[in-house]
Amino acid sequence: MTNWYVPARNGSATTARARAQQAIADAAPLVFWTDRPDRPQPRPRLTGAHTADLVVIGGGFTGLWAAILAKQDDPAANVVLVEAERIAFGASGRNGGFVADSLTHGLSHGTSRWPEEMATLVRLGRENLAAIAEAVERFGIDAGLRLCGKTTVAVAPHQVAELAGLAELHRAYGDDAALLDAEEVRADVASPTYLAGVRLRGVGGLVDPARLAWGLAAVAESLGVTIHEDTRVTGFDRSRTGVVVRTADGRISGRQVVIGTNAYPPPLRRLRHWILPVHDYVLVTEPLDDAQRTRLRWPEAQGVTDAGNQFHYYRLTDDNRILFGGYDAIYRFGNRVDSTLDQRDATHLLLAQHFAETFPHLDGVRFTHRWGGVIDSTTRFTPMFGTTRDRRIAYAVGYTGLGVAASRFGAQVALDLLAGRDTERTRLQMVRRRPVPFPPEPLRYPVVEMTRRALAAADAHDGRRGPWLRLLDRFGVGFNS
Repeated sequence: MTNWYVPARNGSATTARARAQQAIADAAPLVFWTDRPDRPQPRPRLTGAHTADLVVIGGGFTGLWAAILAKQDDPAANVVLVEAERIAFGASGRNGGFVADSLTHGLSHGTSRWPEEMATLVRLGRENLAAIAEAVERFGIDAGLRLCGKTTVAVAPHQVAELAGLAELHRAYGDDAALLDAEEVRADVASPTYLAGVRLRGVGGLVDPARLAWGLAAVAESLGVTIHEDTRVTGFDRSRTGVVVRTADGRISGRQVVIGTNAYPPPLRRLRHWILPVHDYVLVTEPLDDAQRTRLRWPEAQGVTDAGNQFHYYRLTDDNRILFGGYDAIYRFGNRVDSTLDQRDATHLLLAQHFAETFPHLDGVRFTHRWGGVIDSTTRFTPMFGTTRDRRIAYAVGYTGLGVAASRFGAQVALDLLAGRDTERTRLQMVRRRPVPFPPEPLRYPVVEMTRRALAAADAHDGRRGPWLRLLDRFGVGFNS
């Protein structure tokens, strides 16, 4: 069975490509979420010598939650957070704004990796998301958080049976999961490509990720956290009382450190063995007019993903734009990450074509924003946690695209590890055991590319996993979610 996203090589495909090129022609190379006039003003760079009880490296969700939770645990603690760019610069401000209660990259993935602990992992994930919603309400963070669930759709025949199994699995863990046939799912969100769907309610939702990050930063400062932007960490030195964190223009003598640098090159070089930076790309449309919005249906405006290995994710924004991303994840040789890679014409054009195939009744809709960003993946698709330097430095990295909510859990784990607390979180196998490391270059790049091609081949051949993917499965490597 041919994947429906691969267009035929004929005149109609040429026309579709031309329309897609026209649709993205005027899209600004900017992140929609942060391209706003009310973006917070830059915070000052750290200069000179400072001291702190806790130094947090990274101003994304992991770092912000770590700073907040540390101050809530000990209001007298001196907490300093440093960010190399701006708050919400990285994945925390570039993602699609999907908020999941899963800590394991989905139920299917979790049950295949940690079946004995899955009930605990599900409960902890739900408690984590509930705590985020409670904090957003308590602190008055205007981030458009809606726990509206999501829909996963089948766009190829073999995915229909897979969704039936997914719905059954969710119901076994107490979720409100409705299996929809083609007519039912199309009646909810109008797309001729849908063959079936699973509608999950009360399982995650959507948020404006940049406003969430900005709101958390404001909360942190209100609790007494000092935040410095444009402050890149260059290394660590030992001290009698902890760790000296060196920056480009200063240093902080800290008792303990939390690293939450996501896919960006970490100041702790050993983490590069386990973290793979994968570039993901996104488009956002102009606001839909009333007639377009009516044709689209989508009354509950939940997030949608399709069920392929190479999958799309999409959602409506508060002003009736459609954010459409995913599918074409790209790894660059040597873990390369820099701003020149945030734009990729071939991928943005491909996404525009896929958008047109998904929503042909929105022909003529143009895109206003296009961007890319890096996802920090591990070989098992779930975060890695640990400490070093005599438990002076802790890290939580590797969320593999599901970190908007799980990052709060990761921050809690990192703080538990620093404090030496024996908690339900730190006893988890997911926390105690590291994933398999990625091979070093020059082997890493061809291995990743081989895996990427194998996943695409599985999508194109009724989901059948070839020998390479079966070998990875045998060794407990991810790629099955």
